[in-house]
Amino acid sequence: MTTRLSPRELLARLVSFPSVSRDGNLPLVDWLEGYLRSHGIEATRVPDETGTKAALFASVGPNAPGGVVLSGHTDVVPVDGQDWTTDPWTLTERDGRLYGRGACDMKGFDALAIWALVEARDRALSAPLQLALSYDEEVGLIGAPPLIDALLASGLPRAETVIVGEPTRMAVVTGHKGGTAFEVHAKGHEVHSSLLPEGVSAIMWSARLIEWLNQRNEALQAAPPGELAAIFHPPFTTLHTGKIAGGTAHNITAGDCRFLFEMRVVPGESVQDHETAFRAEAERLSAQMAQVHPGAGFTLNRLFTAPPLAPEADGAAERLARALTGDNGTHVVSYGTEAGHFQSRGYSAVVCGPGDIAQAHQADEWIEVSEMEAGQRFMERLLDRMSA
Repeated sequence: MTTRLSPRELLARLVSFPSVSRDGNLPLVDWLEGYLRSHGIEATRVPDETGTKAALFASVGPNAPGGVVLSGHTDVVPVDGQDWTTDPWTLTERDGRLYGRGACDMKGFDALAIWALVEARDRALSAPLQLALSYDEEVGLIGAPPLIDALLASGLPRAETVIVGEPTRMAVVTGHKGGTAFEVHAKGHEVHSSLLPEGVSAIMWSARLIEWLNQRNEALQAAPPGELAAIFHPPFTTLHTGKIAGGTAHNITAGDCRFLFEMRVVPGESVQDHETAFRAEAERLSAQMAQVHPGAGFTLNRLFTAPPLAPEADGAAERLARALTGDNGTHVVSYGTEAGHFQSRGYSAVVCGPGDIAQAHQADEWIEVSEMEAGQRFMERLLDRMSA
């Protein structure tokens, strides 16, 4: 008889795979495919372009409307430079907490979703229960769009609702900000600093573009928030530069400067509109730089784009999650999740999962045993509700 693992045992297996985004996740995917197959569930993998990573989806139940997708990601952030007191790749219980990289974000939910899918094989479901696990969520939600495309093209019955299990302490989150990020490269022209007007300092021109971001932030913060924005903290779109590097020496105008820029956009505003304004300013400044020296200017390399999750009027996912949790509060977050990608493709989506986001990415990352137990009760109620 094939061994059926508990959520706790599944979490231990998942944590044992060091599926850091930069390194790939295929050992985890290989194991999970085999585990599901041993229980009569055929999974489909969706490889990335490099062949070192893959998403995975599977479905149990009839070809009928009203299905549910349990959505998670398999990748985790690195442990480099963090002071762990336990082995990050071995699930360790201490004082009612389960320690390990990804235990909270978000292999705890993944384990519960895998458990529920296997349990569903013994149920007479009235609608399909589907599992969708992505890669590269931690580096910009990159793996979600190809996974959703493959799921929609698979011929499987299209589910009605999506529950993205990021850690919310089982609160029902119905909205989050969207956004995009760029690596900005300023190309200047080096001369001795005593001849400053004849050169183009990539650093100083980058400072002008960053100052434009500051001014736009001030305008966004000063404007009255829209109805959707008002429920967020902070209740406005934010533009941010978190890393910058460039130059050769103090007495040489910088030939190069690179900085990272991100925007987090409230629902109701357009990511594209903010991006268009940023590009227009970069092009305006580039034209001025090129007048001093041809070839000087800005180049923008997009890192990712994440659609917002907007609260849905009488949304199916919200109704389902509230019925399963009893949570009737209003919850939105300022970080992004894959729920925005699902919603943009026509699914009804919410974010609801065990654990506290404050533990994500930390040394000695943990999830409370009680949170895993609450997550299992959630899954048991979901299975009961979906059973004919």
